Amino acid sequence: MNFTLCSSSPELRYPYVDALRSTDIHAIASKPSLRIDNAVKKDIVQLSNQDAGKMVMSSNLMPRHLKEPFVGKEQPDEQSQKLKFVRTLLIDNYDSYTYNIYQELSVINGLPPVVVRNDEWTWGDFYHYLYEENAFDSVVISPGPGSPTCPADIGICLRLLQECWDIPILGVCLGHQALGYVHGAKVVHAYEPIHGRLSEIEHDGCELFHDIPSGKDSGFKVVRYHSLVIDAETLPKELIPIAWTVSTGALSFHHTQKSDVPADASADSFSTNLKNGSSWPLSCSNGVQRRKVLMGIMHSTRPHYGLQFHPESVASCHGRQIFRNFREITEDYWKRLKPSIIKQRRFHYAARMQVPHANGLFTEIPGHRKVVNGADDQLYKEASSSGQLMLDKRCFGAFDMVNVSNPIIGVKYLKLKWRKFDHLAGQVGGARNIFCELFGHHKAENTFWLDSSSTEKGRARFSFMGGRGGSLWKQVTFRLSDESDMASKGGGYLSVEDSQGSATKTFLEDGFLDFLKKELLLFHYEEKDYEGLPFEFYGGYIGYIGYNLKVECGMVSNRHKSRTPDACFFFADNLLVIDHYNDDVYIMSLHEEFTTTSTPWLDITEEKLLSLQASIKKDREERAIQALRSFPDKGGFVADRSRDDYIKDIEKCLEYIKDGESYELCLTTQIRKRIGEIDSLGLYLHLREKNPAPYAAWLNFSGENLSICCSSPERFLRLDRNGILEAKPIKGTIARGTTQEEDERRKRQLQYSEKDQAENLMIVDLLRNDLGRVSDPGSVHVPNFMDVESYATVHTMVSTIRGKKRADVNAIDCVRAAFPGGSMTGAPKLRSMELLDSLESSSRGIYSGSIGFFSYNHTFDLNIVIRTIVIHEGEASIGAGGAIVALSNPEDEYDEMILKTSAPAKAVMEFT
Repeated sequence: MNFTLCSSSPELRYPYVDALRSTDIHAIASKPSLRIDNAVKKDIVQLSNQDAGKMVMSSNLMPRHLKEPFVGKEQPDEQSQKLKFVRTLLIDNYDSYTYNIYQELSVINGLPPVVVRNDEWTWGDFYHYLYEENAFDSVVISPGPGSPTCPADIGICLRLLQECWDIPILGVCLGHQALGYVHGAKVVHAYEPIHGRLSEIEHDGCELFHDIPSGKDSGFKVVRYHSLVIDAETLPKELIPIAWTVSTGALSFHHTQKSDVPADASADSFSTNLKNGSSWPLSCSNGVQRRKVLMGIMHSTRPHYGLQFHPESVASCHGRQIFRNFREITEDYWKRLKPSIIKQRRFHYAARMQVPHANGLFTEIPGHRKVVNGADDQLYKEASSSGQLMLDKRCFGAFDMVNVSNPIIGVKYLKLKWRKFDHLAGQVGGARNIFCELFGHHKAENTFWLDSSSTEKGRARFSFMGGRGGSLWKQVTFRLSDESDMASKGGGYLSVEDSQGSATKTFLEDGFLDFLKKELLLFHYEEKDYEGLPFEFYGGYIGYIGYNLKVECGMVSNRHKSRTPDACFFFADNLLVIDHYNDDVYIMSLHEEFTTTSTPWLDITEEKLLSLQASIKKDREERAIQALRSFPDKGGFVADRSRDDYIKDIEKCLEYIKDGESYELCLTTQIRKRIGEIDSLGLYLHLREKNPAPYAAWLNFSGENLSICCSSPERFLRLDRNGILEAKPIKGTIARGTTQEEDERRKRQLQYSEKDQAENLMIVDLLRNDLGRVSDPGSVHVPNFMDVESYATVHTMVSTIRGKKRADVNAIDCVRAAFPGGSMTGAPKLRSMELLDSLESSSRGIYSGSIGFFSYNHTFDLNIVIRTIVIHEGEASIGAGGAIVALSNPEDEYDEMILKTSAPAKAVMEFT
């Protein structure tokens, strides 16, 4: 079906004038008072061409080598006047997919865009950089929660679309709706919310869809995340429809991968007329006419485009080609201008990847903005000497690295010594026996065990264990203040107990993550100390980060205060490591250089290890039965929320999703039981036997009367010594079958569940976004997508996302970019957490947080705290929940939540 109004005539689309960007522009907006600093700091970073050549980019799921340089001086060819790279301003509507667009634009444009949130700049700022400094060639408006009719949701974007008629603009999802709304179209509820599902797209062949197939079975399938749509009947004459769904139905990802599964059967269509004279397809289904959904629009006289779907999604086809086409549109637009206008845009500025500001990666200083610019020292000198633009660091905001190049106070020069015992673990009874005999005495007080109790199929390989250590050992405990919001930067109280038992308490104005960041930056070490070791933890901080530390990662506040500390870590200077693949045992000891050359702990531990016999393994289960209790309690667990209340909360979530406030909400609750005094290590050993997991953990902070028995199957985030980040979110869970036939049937049921695929896809895109904030442009990819993994009690759907860490960020920056794990929040993350805080009746505490390590050499590995028993002051609590999406059934969601509590709750009931 052809749309005759979509003309390729440049006169129709780009009415340019000779005096474009001259004083005539003041007819659009009066010159604002600008808030631009005169001083430009020199500590700005730019990717070198040498580094750029090492970048890789993602092509749908997997990366390939990047051919285009990321940065360089803009030098248009005098003959063609084409741009060597395109400078894009990316407006973030507080979405969790913005940095997927960022990554795509970085690859396509040859230069990372600058990202600013929709309320971060005044119109004066935009006017200055767009018109006075000519800093950008195009603008992209991101998706986001809410509606363009709500000023708080859309921010400055409506004014940009209204007044920047002479700049190429692409709006995605919310940006698409804003383009329609600003010109008079109505934004209404869709026939049904579509989130994380795919549709086949037909288009009219205009430039934005150049070289992209069209229509049913063409291979052009895209991912949709929206509850609202532009009412096509209300399109004004200046807006032209350029794309629409082939049929009213949406598809799951695996549905689109199976050629023998038909697409939507209701593909017959006919036409009616819109008020602007264009034709609009309708479809018939069961005798009822349903309007197909508008998926793309363009302005008839401005270089403005909108897409309702998400081209940046990992499962969208031809998404990169769409961004490439938008670059071509931008180049062609500026090519049509007179050479004098182009030359005005030639200055030595390369817009560098930004770092989230007010509520993003690095906590904002109140009243102060932050973003990273990009230019090396030479570029800075050239630009400043010629009076050319360098974007204000106050407005764009650079994250302030702690300068520890020559620190004076608190520096620790660390030395590592270690010994290896080949094939020893099995000879002395395995990990369980080693831990119990070396660290399990005296109620295993102040001990840790990152326990890969499920190592089959390569899920995990190493276990790390230890207890109170040597001179460097300490315990740090952090509690957020009652006024833990962004205004106070999430400050709180830090208690530190050292190896001598001395305790101090201080207030951390900047919060715990900043403290941990500065601590790690104070360690000096030599890489040769750990050469040859196959694992990534050589000593350092080991413990947990509670869910409430989300206030240090972008959230404004916590509604509920945690009963347990918000973070608790040991600094482990002595530890034992088991390699489950090779059955090897390592013992390791850290000390400060020049302080000692003796290794008493290594000597003592080696003697204990070699004296162990497998036959002396104690039956902890039998021992646990005799454990003392303050009182016998045969009662069951009590839930924080009743079944009816939880289902009502699910229904509220569905309303939020229908209204476009969220795509997915991970609603949770907790069950609790008084257990009195108990052998908590014995309980953990029972849990690991009944429900082994690759990211299991035992932590005992005896001074806090706190033990954590974790059997988590989910990795949150890892950073290895090669700078590779990896996340492995789980979304989609089903109980194992009682027979092999039933088990296989349930596994297939999960694999092809449209709801579970939608859940998983949304979180994969969210994690791609989070890693994209701190990864090299083009390096984020998905090597494993929607794999089904089987555990003792459940099947789960797991995906793997990886990226290469940028050189200008550190380990804590990476955690801050992604915490809390998206599988426990939903998307968009910030808005979803706000909604969940309003629904949930108590703090999640440790549940939904992360357990793991931060090695002194800046590697880390953290899990997601699920399937976990938290024992605190005589009470056992277990958190559980599930992702609520548009396809959710409240009764089924409640049953899934109960399923997730069953293994740890059963372990407690059997043990007590």
